[in-house]
Amino acid sequence: MAKQPYLIGIAGPSCSGKSEVSRRLAVALQASSLSLDSYYRDLSHLPLEERAKVNFDSPESMDESLLVAQMRQLASGISIDKPVYDFARHTPSGAVDHVPAADYVVVEGLFTLYWPEVRSLLHASVYISASHEVCLERRLERDVRDRGRTPEYVMAQYRDTVRPMCDRYIRPSEKHASLVLTGTNYLDQSVHCIIALIRSNPATGTMGRAAMPSYV
Repeated sequence: MAKQPYLIGIAGPSCSGKSEVSRRLAVALQASSLSLDSYYRDLSHLPLEERAKVNFDSPESMDESLLVAQMRQLASGISIDKPVYDFARHTPSGAVDHVPAADYVVVEGLFTLYWPEVRSLLHASVYISASHEVCLERRLERDVRDRGRTPEYVMAQYRDTVRPMCDRYIRPSEKHASLVLTGTNYLDQSVHCIIALIRSNPATGTMGRAAMPSYV
């Protein structure tokens, strides 16, 4: 039987720690990575000041159809070129990143467990939980440092859209996870738990897959 790529979905609130867990998991599994941050809709038709007012914490801000299409390609063993998003300008940059087909693919983002069509492509699903206090502290540091935001902008955005949309769309998606982890856990511990989940839930059609790492 032909080898079937194994897709692992990781969801959770903004700055819960899911991105770092996903990066370490990808290294441990020699996996390809797909971040939902690449799939925000193109807002280049709007003036920059209008783009900043868009609710980026609603699933409607995402290009779900492109995400699903590219996930299907990876699930079929076909490499993709995913868009690169420019967070300072709130629009795709025009560049792409090549994502090779691999035995394992880690799919990470706010809404990974929100859409039924995305969930249907996953072999394992993980939710990283964290309090609003922890998430806000981390988001302040990240967005000021990496995304050209001011502290005042980050605080207002968290109050007006991030927190309410998290409570409306993201936290309820925890019920779809086969494993729930805390975002304040040691990262190695979280990766170990996910690898244990994969071992207990192997996909069919995986003859020839690389051996699972003995990750501690």
